[in-house]
Amino acid sequence: MQRIALLTGTAMAALLCFGGCAKKAVDATQSPAAPVAAAPSGETAATAGAEAQSQPAPTSSTATLSTQDGSKLETIYFDYDSFTLQPAARQALERNAAWMRTNPTVKVTIEGHCDERGSDEYNLALGERRAMAVKSYLTILGVDGGRVATISYGEERPAVDGHDETTWSKNRRAEFK
Repeated sequence: MQRIALLTGTAMAALLCFGGCAKKAVDATQSPAAPVAAAPSGETAATAGAEAQSQPAPTSSTATLSTQDGSKLETIYFDYDSFTLQPAARQALERNAAWMRTNPTVKVTIEGHCDERGSDEYNLALGERRAMAVKSYLTILGVDGGRVATISYGEERPAVDGHDETTWSKNRRAEFK
């Protein structure tokens, strides 16, 4: 009887953890002015308190996809432990969406990236959420979702090497390829 109670308690604890750790879905019906999503705080216990030292995402855009007409699709940057699209990111996505609407045959892949903090599994999931938030916003802006693929690289492909907030802020991004 004690064994059954112990197994039941363990199963309930596992379900609560997995239920509480499930990723949030992005609501594609939100208006462009509404926030897309917010991640739970803290990437891991090892980074607890780091958010107090975190700086906002860079506002300058670095282009990654050269287009046929010589323009660029802009990289989207994120705050620490977040997949919320900030106003500067929304403006960059509006420019990207305008170009994509005028070039309807172009297909892109959005790569979600993270800084080095957090576990591999957490960062892969966060990178996926970032890529999906960008894709969702593009579809709200009129881009056919069938033209947009997503992939997460987590922390595996940093844009800049280093171990400080300036470096980390440049690695928290979604790139167009």
